[in-house]
Amino acid sequence: MKRPGQVPSLPQLLEEFLTEHLPHERGASRSTVQSYSTTFQLVVAYCCDELNLDLAALELADWSSSTVLGFLLHLEKNRGNAPRTRNQRLAAIKSFFTYVGVRVPSALVQVQQVLAIPQKRFDERLVGYLSREEMDAVLRAADRPTWSGRRDRALLTTAYYTACRVTELVNIDRRDFLLRDGLAHVRVHGKGRKERVLVLPTKVAAMLRAWEESLASGVAPLFPNRTGNRMTRSGVSLRLSAAAEFAAKECPSLQGRRVSPHVIRHTTAMHILNEGMSLAAISLFMGHESLETTHKYLEASLRLKRKTLEALPTLSPSRRWSKAQREEAFGFLDALKRSGRAAVPDLGAASREALRALAGNGLGAATSTDARRTPRPRGGGSLAARSNWAGLTLRIRDRRTNRSSPSQ
Repeated sequence: MKRPGQVPSLPQLLEEFLTEHLPHERGASRSTVQSYSTTFQLVVAYCCDELNLDLAALELADWSSSTVLGFLLHLEKNRGNAPRTRNQRLAAIKSFFTYVGVRVPSALVQVQQVLAIPQKRFDERLVGYLSREEMDAVLRAADRPTWSGRRDRALLTTAYYTACRVTELVNIDRRDFLLRDGLAHVRVHGKGRKERVLVLPTKVAAMLRAWEESLASGVAPLFPNRTGNRMTRSGVSLRLSAAAEFAAKECPSLQGRRVSPHVIRHTTAMHILNEGMSLAAISLFMGHESLETTHKYLEASLRLKRKTLEALPTLSPSRRWSKAQREEAFGFLDALKRSGRAAVPDLGAASREALRALAGNGLGAATSTDARRTPRPRGGGSLAARSNWAGLTLRIRDRRTNRSSPSQ
């Protein structure tokens, strides 16, 4: 029994944190408590296996900031965890040390050092999802004439049409599958202790009804394992991986791809988005906390990006002259300048196009008697170009003057 004033040991602190503080004082869900417990199991295993510390002699001082940093590095290097998983484990450790700071004030220096460890930044990748053909291939691969095959078919079909997280999926009980007002629906206990109701299509409801009636009367989970107990998250991942591997034989695009339960969830969201559903409706369906979480599906939708490009106005082709056009046009202008009676070379296609462009840029204004309105080449141009332009302007003016004078 703990005496007054006695500093609690590390095992006592862990036990109080997991059995009293999290579930009763903070109201954490069972999944949160299980996740935190897994983190501390990994830390203890790291201290015993990697640091060669005695399990029975572990103390709070052994979990220093250097030990925590070594553990985080161990997760990434030896266990192959991604930075996101590493940050999740660090969050659990920080939550425990915040509790330790209240229970053991003498360890505040150690607590502050652990709490100062930063979260690791990582690249945000686009959401991975399956096409309709790939999703159909996975569902067909899971449908086999065995007990586990019928369960896997019902399990993965429900996962697609409800977009459930894997934890939500395995926690669905038979009593959560209901038929009310002619609509079949399933009640899901989601993340953050939130509950939502999802309506099922008629064919999916008939499949689940047939599967539910085949279960024994004493089985509570809707998707049990062979012993009648609730499936684990890793068990669902293994069954899905097996179905995806089998489906890759008829769908080559699935070869080498990692299909997880969360990929199925992303697939549902992307298919709904591509059908024109609003972000607010998708966020409600998915059980997201905010629209910012749902926004990532917009960034991954190639169909919406294509529609955005199609909405852009068509730009007119550039009227900038090429080198050949400029040389041919100025050659024609030089011929006009030298003599009005001299033979003028035939205009090529480039010259005709260049002169049409000149006309569009104000050549017609050269007939004005007001010298101040005489156009000049844009951008200044070279001395020769300005001279050629001036000669062309005078020649056109002289010819029009001669035409307008009476004949002798």
